[in-house]
Amino acid sequence: MSTTLTFGNFKGGTGKTTNATMTGIELSNRNQKTLLIDLDPQANATNLYLKTKQNIDSNEFVTFDKTLMAGIRDENLYETIINIKDNLDILPSAADFSLYPRYMETKKASYQERVEYLSELIEPLKEKYDWILIDIPPTISLITDSALYASDYCLIVLQTQERSLQGAEAFIKYIQNEVINTFNAPTLEVLGILPVLLKNNAPVDNSTLESAYKIFGKENIFKIIIKNMERLKRYDVTGVTFNDQFDKKVQLVYSEVVNEINKRVKEMEFNEPNE
Repeated sequence: MSTTLTFGNFKGGTGKTTNATMTGIELSNRNQKTLLIDLDPQANATNLYLKTKQNIDSNEFVTFDKTLMAGIRDENLYETIINIKDNLDILPSAADFSLYPRYMETKKASYQERVEYLSELIEPLKEKYDWILIDIPPTISLITDSALYASDYCLIVLQTQERSLQGAEAFIKYIQNEVINTFNAPTLEVLGILPVLLKNNAPVDNSTLESAYKIFGKENIFKIIIKNMERLKRYDVTGVTFNDQFDKKVQLVYSEVVNEINKRVKEMEFNEPNE
C-alpha cells in the first residue's frame, strides 16, 4: 500500500507546488512508483510536469484528452493518468476542476460524504504506487478537506515571511480542529514543516524561522531548509531539466528533503524518537 502525502499552507505562493513536484521527481529517481494528484484548478503542477515530460521526450509536444474532473465524473481515475518519466505519473488538473464542489453537491447529500468521496476514488490507485503526493489550492474548501481526509500525512510548506507563518499556523489548527476532529480523518498526521527561504540569509528569514521554532517546536521543523535558487524559479517556465551543475544542485537538495520525509514517516509509523 502507498503513503499519501499532501503539501499545504493557507497562504498562496509559498512553494507548495514546487516542493510537491520536486519531491515526486526525487522519489521516482529512487525507483519509488509515484503519483502526483493535482487538485488545484490553476494546474501549475500539471503544467510543470508536462513541460518536464517534453524535456525528457526531446521536446515532443504533450497534451491530454481527459482531465481529473472528467475522470471523477466517470468514476475512473485510471484513464486520466499521464506518465511523465519512469516511476512518475500525474493526475492532471485543469480549470474545470473548480466545478468539483458544485458537482459533489449533486452527487452526495451530506458534506461528510462529499469529503470522503475522493478518498474512495483514490483507494484503488494505492495498489499501484509507493507514494501518492497531492498538491492543493491555498483555500478552505471541499477540495482541501477531501485531500486531507485522503492523506496519511501533511507536509506544511513555510516560506519565511509573516503571512506564510500565519497561513501555516492556521493550516495546522484547521487540520487538528476540523479535518481530524470533525471529519474523522482516519490516518492524517502532520509530518512536519518545511522552511523555504524568501531570500537567503536575510534578517526577515532568520526572524521568521525563529518564530516558527517557538510556535511549532524545533523538532517539528525540517532540518533541511530550501534556499532561494534561481533554477527552481526557472523550472516554472521551462519544466524540470537534468542538464548541468545547477540542476544537480537542485536534485541534491531534494534528495535531502526525501531523506528527511522518509525518516519522519519511519519515526511516526514505528514510534521511534526524532533525533
